[in-house]
Amino acid sequence: VRDLDATSLNAARQRYAADIEKSDSVKVTHTDLFVALVARVLTKHPKMNSSWVGNVVRANPDINISIAIAVEDGVVAPVIPHADKAVLGAIAVQRRDLAERARANKLRAGDLAGGTFTISNLGMLDVDSFTAIITPPQAAILAIGRISDRVIAVDGKPAIRPMVTLTLSSDHRVIDGARAAEFMRDLAGAIANPQQWLEGK
Repeated sequence: VRDLDATSLNAARQRYAADIEKSDSVKVTHTDLFVALVARVLTKHPKMNSSWVGNVVRANPDINISIAIAVEDGVVAPVIPHADKAVLGAIAVQRRDLAERARANKLRAGDLAGGTFTISNLGMLDVDSFTAIITPPQAAILAIGRISDRVIAVDGKPAIRPMVTLTLSSDHRVIDGARAAEFMRDLAGAIANPQQWLEGK
């Protein structure tokens, strides 16, 4: 579990939103940013992107991010393929399309296939933090709570910052705790400096 300052994440959303809305006619969400950043961080942590298949660890050659979406009868997790290579606008367009078709019960089998890592964001439902259940054969899932103002210590003094709680669940047959912690450390760095990760690759 990591409590992170989302100031830079909010700034990145504002920075890219207008151009992407103009070019792609889609609003950038925090989920889009998390998909882009998680996928890019996964390039440095291939074990996190592996699967447990037939009692062995299988390395996945591609980074395909599943997004948990609530529908009338439960939850589905359609996939954004090659998310590490997709620009933010393309991710936003795909996410909107998948979400609209999921809620209309129009997802195709291919939309749900091939995911290698799942993101579940309940921030829009005012959930502060939660633990998500791993989707086999994936090795991990990231649960994202809402971004809300909290009082934290900054340079030894109280300050108000927009904070977000991330909770990582991982399959210890594939990933030990230290490797999971290293992934979260790098993800925290990406959230603190999203522009470098979004434009530097």
